[in-house]
Amino acid sequence: MLKLPRKRMLKRRSDFQRVYRTGRSWANRYFVLYVFASDHLDGKVGFAAGKKLGCAVVRNRVKRLLRESYRKNQAQIKPGLALLLVGRKAMVDVKCDVVEKAFVSLGRRAGIFEGTEPPVRKKARE
Repeated sequence: MLKLPRKRMLKRRSDFQRVYRTGRSWANRYFVLYVFASDHLDGKVGFAAGKKLGCAVVRNRVKRLLRESYRKNQAQIKPGLALLLVGRKAMVDVKCDVVEKAFVSLGRRAGIFEGTEPPVRKKARE
């Protein structure tokens, strides 16, 4: 049985900001995934849904969907990473299995799962 205890979640605003500002991001139509390699925030995860998504009921549902998709796949995530998942408007009308598939595909693209390599950063044009 997989659990997601409160101690593994980002709580402080400063921690959210650190992952948001210095982490690398990947996005699909349902959410944005921020990944930050950190010893201090090792294995922590945060979930966010802005007010543009709708009322509190809708925002809480979006965060529940994100939490559940993370919880089911947390065993495969590499250690030493802090993650932030931010819901997008398209997520309001979908079911849990769609969000989970989107999380897995985006996680593979980002290289957060065991056995996957993070993509190589392209050099800036000169």
